[in-house]
Amino acid sequence: MDRELGTLVQQTADRLAEGRVGVVVAAVAGDRAEIRGAGRTGAGGADGDAPGPDTLFEVGSVTKVITALALARLTVTGAVDLDEPVAALLPEGAVVPERDGVRISPRHLATHTSGLPRLPKGMLLTALLHPSKPDPYADCTADVLLSGLARTRLGATPGKRFRYSNLGAGLLGLALAHRTGTPYERLVVRDVCAPLGMDDTLVTLDPARAARAARGHDRRRRPVPPWNLADLAGAGGLHSTAADLVAFVRAQLDGGPAELAEAIRASRAVEHRRNPMGRVHLGWMSHRLHPRQGSHLQIWHNGGTGGFSSYVGFDPEKGVGVIALANTARAVDGPAVDLLRTLQTG
Repeated sequence: MDRELGTLVQQTADRLAEGRVGVVVAAVAGDRAEIRGAGRTGAGGADGDAPGPDTLFEVGSVTKVITALALARLTVTGAVDLDEPVAALLPEGAVVPERDGVRISPRHLATHTSGLPRLPKGMLLTALLHPSKPDPYADCTADVLLSGLARTRLGATPGKRFRYSNLGAGLLGLALAHRTGTPYERLVVRDVCAPLGMDDTLVTLDPARAARAARGHDRRRRPVPPWNLADLAGAGGLHSTAADLVAFVRAQLDGGPAELAEAIRASRAVEHRRNPMGRVHLGWMSHRLHPRQGSHLQIWHNGGTGGFSSYVGFDPEKGVGVIALANTARAVDGPAVDLLRTLQTG
């Protein structure tokens, strides 16, 4: 690599910080990892310290790849079948819509091919009527979700078309929790985070971790309250740190520990074609760059909440990855992807 890895990471952090309160950027290249922060956490006196490897952020939809890996691990153990009706994983009496005689499966939920809408029933109307509501998902309890699900019509036959759905991903987390008899947070900690040493990746923060958490800000860099996704947590309810997500990306690149290796392979082996260049896997999105850009493979997911934005991407063929976390609701994808492309060609 022409330029020192730490310098590239710091330059990306500085670039992102220009329009955000605070950011942390991490890069993995082979056996090396660099983490750099810029700006402020927005918490504590004088807007807080500069964020670092152990600063906690809401990671939004990056949660989905962790939920999907929990699904993959349960399929490996035989606790869940990717193609069984998701109704079989939910509380007795739950009504799940179907179309053309095809029932929604865990595979459909994890690949956004269920035909379900992006948001739970009635939530779009609520957002339109109350656009300033600070915590839009807080009322998404299991009872509310399942009641709305029974009244939902599918926009496509399950398995036919990609249609990004927070409802579907949250429903997957709820279904896995019910099948295993384990609350969602405890399930992902046990099956994904603990084997990888991701001790700070949680839904609920204890006081010690809360003291290390960045404060969220809207696009105008005004402080906003945290989001609580209730029983839709599987779609975007996790907090994490750059250090934890480096461990997650390393596992994607080197295959991970023995107890997760087969699940990691399975999560990426499943795929649905989105367009000529793009695929969706269990949780992950992927695309291969045009030959003029080197034909490199990028596997990724991004996330956003009312006060945070995130990006995790990697190339298993080149052995490189990038993480970007910000405590501002302004996407970090552009500079993060630029860094990933630089690492791919270095």
